[in-house]
Amino acid sequence: MTSSHIANVMQERRVFPPPAEFVARARIRSQAEYEAMWQEAAADPAAFWGRLAGELHWFEPYREVLQWNEPFAFWFVGGRTNACYNCLDVHLGTPRQNKAALIWEGEPGEVRVLTYGMLHREVCRFANGLRSLGVRQGDVVSIYMPMVPELVIAMLACARIGAVHSVIFAGFSSEAIADRNNDAGAKVQITADAGWRRGQQLPLKQNVDAALAKSPTVEKCVVLRRMGNSVPMQPDRDVWWHDLIARAAPDAAAE
Repeated sequence: MTSSHIANVMQERRVFPPPAEFVARARIRSQAEYEAMWQEAAADPAAFWGRLAGELHWFEPYREVLQWNEPFAFWFVGGRTNACYNCLDVHLGTPRQNKAALIWEGEPGEVRVLTYGMLHREVCRFANGLRSLGVRQGDVVSIYMPMVPELVIAMLACARIGAVHSVIFAGFSSEAIADRNNDAGAKVQITADAGWRRGQQLPLKQNVDAALAKSPTVEKCVVLRRMGNSVPMQPDRDVWWHDLIARAAPDAAAE
């Protein structure tokens, strides 16, 4: 292959316009609009991001959009917001509350739809469950799960209470899990009994058990019953997801 062939592959200039119906619902409706936004952001980053930040809910307003002390950048100085609140709570009490927030299609042929209101309730219940396990702001929660709605719920719940989530690819080994848990100082592990991947079951809980034998900072392990498999549960450490949220309140303050 010649260098000209490589150059041709790397310089794609074809344009595929989206359908008009899609454009009508888009936030950015044309290439020209996108390029204008890019130019605005490049010319004055503080003004651009300050304008967009006005679309978010702030518990405490920021004093300054950007402090730039090369090479360090500090954004929205003095402000306090919450990603989970801006993803979910801002839609409560609006027509969007009952619209689909999460549409999930899994193996083998499963489909689940959660509205913003439904997702908010599940996130709050799990956030309260995490709090009952002693998770506080700044604590690290390790997530080793299949691609299921509960993965999103766990991540949003962590954001809601100010915990740091560390998502680990479900195809990684027990050694890789332990390495990441130890590097992060994880306090809680979240996993499932097993999960589907390309038609095969992944033994997630089995991998986690091996990893936690080498993860001294992890105090609790939350297990989602995804496949209904029989897995060993360590009484002083492991708790089923459904048991954790069984009595949890459907509302939780965002921190």
